[in-house]
Amino acid sequence: MLSISNEDEETAADPLAQSLLDAARESIAVFGLRRLTLTDVARRAGVSRPTVYRRWRDIDTLLGDLLTREMRAVMAAAAPRAAAEGGDGRTRLVAGAACVLAELRAHPLMSRILDTEPEALVTYTFQRLGSSQRHALAVIEDQIRRGQADGSVRTGDPAELARMVLLVVQSAAQSWRLVAEALTLDGLTREVRRMLDRYLAPEGEAP
Repeated sequence: MLSISNEDEETAADPLAQSLLDAARESIAVFGLRRLTLTDVARRAGVSRPTVYRRWRDIDTLLGDLLTREMRAVMAAAAPRAAAEGGDGRTRLVAGAACVLAELRAHPLMSRILDTEPEALVTYTFQRLGSSQRHALAVIEDQIRRGQADGSVRTGDPAELARMVLLVVQSAAQSWRLVAEALTLDGLTREVRRMLDRYLAPEGEAP
């Protein structure tokens, strides 16, 4: 089972916190990420600034919770599409990764950040894992263990394999615009699927 921090649980169970995150998302959609402040969030949500500050000490912590929520929504949207493909553990894992990539690029907030303000994700990309990435890793590791149990995923440390899967999907999502002239999003998704399938396949399995 996935582990969720107490802070995540409290935010998810707090209707006001969710409405504040909604207000932050709306502000980003209108003004962009660089201009987002806790004061803006309070004004848009119709609450006092102390109400916001009681939940988040600064804009970075609020943004972290917002990205975590939206990333979990992306994964939840991708899950039924991946499950519909059926098959063994590797097939479901690869399908899930491909569906997450497609959902990321289609998600209004995430695609805007990836295309116009990718520097906002630098901390999560190069310096440390954010909550949304840790959540994704937990899901991937579980799927890898299931694939290893049914023989469809090669032997190896699930934590190591999961991190490589995360890096591939994350890099593809963030860098797609660099290759968009020659590779459509559908093409990118297809190639990522092929890459991960061969990476996770047991040694000696015919392509």
